[in-house]
Amino acid sequence: MKVAIYHEHGDADVLHIEDRAVPEPGPGEVLVEVAACGLNHLDVLQRRGPALIPGYSLPHVAGMDVAGTVVAVGPHADLVTSGRVSEGDRVLVNPAIGCGHCAACVIAEDGKCERALVVGGNRDGGYAEYVVVPVANVHRIPDHVGFEEAAVVPTVWMTAWHALMDTADLRMGESILIHAAASGVSTAAIQLAKAAGAFVVATASTPEKLEYATRIGADVVINSTDGDVVAETRRATDGRGVDVVLDHVGPAVWDASIYSLAAKGRLVFLGNTTGNRASLDLVYAYHFGLRLLGSDPYNRHEFPAMLAAYWAGDFVTPIDQVFPLAEARAAHERMEARAVAGKIVLVP
Repeated sequence: MKVAIYHEHGDADVLHIEDRAVPEPGPGEVLVEVAACGLNHLDVLQRRGPALIPGYSLPHVAGMDVAGTVVAVGPHADLVTSGRVSEGDRVLVNPAIGCGHCAACVIAEDGKCERALVVGGNRDGGYAEYVVVPVANVHRIPDHVGFEEAAVVPTVWMTAWHALMDTADLRMGESILIHAAASGVSTAAIQLAKAAGAFVVATASTPEKLEYATRIGADVVINSTDGDVVAETRRATDGRGVDVVLDHVGPAVWDASIYSLAAKGRLVFLGNTTGNRASLDLVYAYHFGLRLLGSDPYNRHEFPAMLAAYWAGDFVTPIDQVFPLAEARAAHERMEARAVAGKIVLVP
C-alpha cells in the first residue's frame, strides 16, 4: 500500500510517498480501507517537531480523522462490539484509544489514560491506503453522508463539543467570543454555540474569513487584524462582555480574551498555536471572578454522542480543498499558508 510518511522533522518536503505492506488486524481490531482523511494542525506541528504526544516516534504516518470501509476483522473483535461492525461497513474512526484497564479508563476518563494511543498521533494514521484500528473505535457512517464529509468531523467537532458542552457548560441565552473563526475547531464551535442558543461573536483576520464566519452562524464578526476586539465585543454585548471565550490561539489573543469577559466569565483555552505562555493580571482576574478553564481530553462516551448530534443536525463542515494522497506535501503547505477556510482532506 502507499503511505505518506516522514523520517525526520522539518518542512513539508520531509513528507514522502512510500510502499508498505498492508497491515493485518490483531485481536479486537479491524482493517479499514481509507477513503478520506482530514488534516489537522497537529499533523503539521508534529512534523515540524518536537513531538507533542507522548509515545510518538519516527518514522511517522499522520492522519487522525479517518473514514473508510472495513475490509477485514481481526480475531475476537466481535466480543468487543457484539458484532455491530462487519466487513463492508462504512465507518468513521474515533482516533483516541485508551488502554481500557487503568483507573482512568475504568471510570471513562480514558482521555487521561497514561498509555493512551492516538491514531495518526503516536501510531500509524490515515495518510495511507489502509489503517488498523480497534473495533471499539469505529462508528458506522449514515448512508446519506459521504466519506469526505465524514472525515472532517472527528477531531474538530469533538474538540469543540467537549470544550463547549463539558468544560464551558455553555447555556442557552449566554454569549460567547470565538477566535480564529475560519479554523476547523471554530467552524464547529460557532455552529454548536448557535445550536445551544448562545449569542456568538467571532474574530477572523480577513474580510473573506469574516464573511465565512457570518455564513456559518456568527451574530457579530470582528476583524482581529485592524479591529479592537475588546471594544467591539463589549459594544456587541451592551458593554457587559461575554459569558464565555473559546481560545485555541494562545498568547496572541490572551489579553483580548481576558478583557472581553463579563464578570464571572469563563475563559476556555485549548491550544497554543502562538506560544506556550501567557501572563495574567491577577487582581483584575480575581476582582471580576474570572474562571480559567483548560479543556481536557474527551472521553469515549462523548464521541458517539457528538456524532449522533452531528448526523441529526443541520451542521456543515466546509471543505477547503481535497488533495490526493500523493500530494500530501502540497496539502501541508496549503495549511501552513494560513489561507484555509474549512478543512483539507486527503484521498488515496
